[in-house]
Amino acid sequence: MIKNDLYLRALKGESVERPPVWMMRQAGRYLPEFIALRDKYDFFTRCQTPELAAEITVQPIRRFPLDAAILFSDILVVPQAMGIDFKMKENVGPWLDNPIRTKEAVEQIQVPDVDESLSYVFDAITLTLEHLNNDIPLIGFAGSPWTILCYCVEGKGSKSFDIAKSFCFQQPEAAHQLLQKITDTTIAYLKRKVEKGVSAVQVFDSWGGMLSPEDYKEFSWKYINQIVEALSPVTEVVVFAKGCWYALEDMSNSKASALGVDWTVTPEIARKLTGNKITLQGNFDPARLHSSPETIRKMVHDMINRFGKDKYIANLGHGILPNIPVENAEAFIRAVVEWRP
Repeated sequence: MIKNDLYLRALKGESVERPPVWMMRQAGRYLPEFIALRDKYDFFTRCQTPELAAEITVQPIRRFPLDAAILFSDILVVPQAMGIDFKMKENVGPWLDNPIRTKEAVEQIQVPDVDESLSYVFDAITLTLEHLNNDIPLIGFAGSPWTILCYCVEGKGSKSFDIAKSFCFQQPEAAHQLLQKITDTTIAYLKRKVEKGVSAVQVFDSWGGMLSPEDYKEFSWKYINQIVEALSPVTEVVVFAKGCWYALEDMSNSKASALGVDWTVTPEIARKLTGNKITLQGNFDPARLHSSPETIRKMVHDMINRFGKDKYIANLGHGILPNIPVENAEAFIRAVVEWRP
């Protein structure tokens, strides 16, 4: 049994004494101990070495009173497993020498045996659970099929993903074929994570907000919902779609346990759109962690009061920024832990 099950109770919509708290990208680049490992090992070496991934996952847990850990990994391990050779390029980010831009290229992509191609992730889960010693739950994650497609077609990060969108609109059949292959791989991957012991999974749709509401339904939500339908019988599923407040109502009618929201929507509107029937997670602006600890504390308490303590998980509205002072991240977490009705 997990000793602190606050996060899991909130996911199930149970009444809690206070909201649970964790931060997207909490195992990461704002921590000096993470930077020490980053300077020693390249990015995908850290992802692919179970001992390093487990160590990075528990670094913030040693420092802060967090209610959940999230496995250190990357959304691009899924396309890598499918034979799409992503690298992490210095000062550029994700990089693909040969982006996927034709039907022929899509047809050559295989849905892999995840046990073979992603065994290092499952080994990292086993090691991480040993470190956590049943103290708090471990979250597994994957990128949404649309977000993965964006990187596969664009070949790198982008402010607008115009090439990826053009591919979908000009070659919809190839786009849907690629999205389905990513979806099938992701379902197998997340199911195996659950079998290995994660307590919940989160789907990150970082680039969903690039699409219009209608295109979001066709090219993103349709595939996320397949993942939700496949995983919800075996675990709690959280969907975080950045910039997609317009889809909250549709998403709240799915089998997801919770929906992440970013800072561009108010708690009141998010509650209204979802009919207060599903747990919400978010939505502190990550840049606001540059405020003073006292201001952070006041803003966090205001955020909780507006969302309400039940059916709510305190988090950021996106990943923590690399230049946030450690004491400000701690102020955010402690503000939630110390909150009282």
